[in-house]
Amino acid sequence: MHAPTSLQGKTALVTGASAGIGAATARALSQLGARVVLVARRMERLQALAAECPAAEVCALDVRDAGAMQQTLAAWDFDIVVANAGLGLGMGPLQDGRPEDWDRMIDTNVKGVLHTLHATLPGLLARGAGDVVVLGSVAGRQVYPGGNVYNATKHAVRALYEALRLDAGGRGVRFTTVDPGMVETEFSIVRLGDAQAADQVYADMTPLRPEDVADAIAYAVTRPAHMNVGEIVLWPTDQASTRDVQRRS
Repeated sequence: MHAPTSLQGKTALVTGASAGIGAATARALSQLGARVVLVARRMERLQALAAECPAAEVCALDVRDAGAMQQTLAAWDFDIVVANAGLGLGMGPLQDGRPEDWDRMIDTNVKGVLHTLHATLPGLLARGAGDVVVLGSVAGRQVYPGGNVYNATKHAVRALYEALRLDAGGRGVRFTTVDPGMVETEFSIVRLGDAQAADQVYADMTPLRPEDVADAIAYAVTRPAHMNVGEIVLWPTDQASTRDVQRRS
């Protein structure tokens, strides 16, 4: 059995750190000894989280802003980069979709990952070590009704992960995609715009928790240097596919 590699002395970037999977990941990496740099738009949320994480630093940044990401993140030499920021908007058919929602999803879920990696990957490669974790989704493996553009963005994230392995493979940096199924976070509230509707998404079943996903990320980045956990797919036991959920009603 491999003992977890210590993260003492490591610096970890977590985007989308103000809530949900991002916040849980920041806590998990901090508990393992990493210094965490927390990036999101909501400064008050980041400051509250930083109080729980020793030596944490906060940056109010929007991953959609390539220039701000490049300029601000240049201040650190990262050992771990967790590109977590993302969102879904709308659940209707494509023909009824809102172009402004499509823009926001593509700019955050796809271009936000690109901006994060463009600002941090050169440093990791120059040092010849480190971890890049991208947050995908089972929606990037299976489409479902109403998913359309969100599905497309997560398929793009999966393609970026595969491209990273080819473009930067063999240079000491490890690449991981973590693809969860249903996780109870603010995701469905943002997507549906209604807390009661969001509650129904998880009704009569047991979804994953943000801490479950954070645990998977922590596992990947604490393996021995010669071992790259490339792909982690996490399903709730009650979820058989993106369309099939066992509900106890």
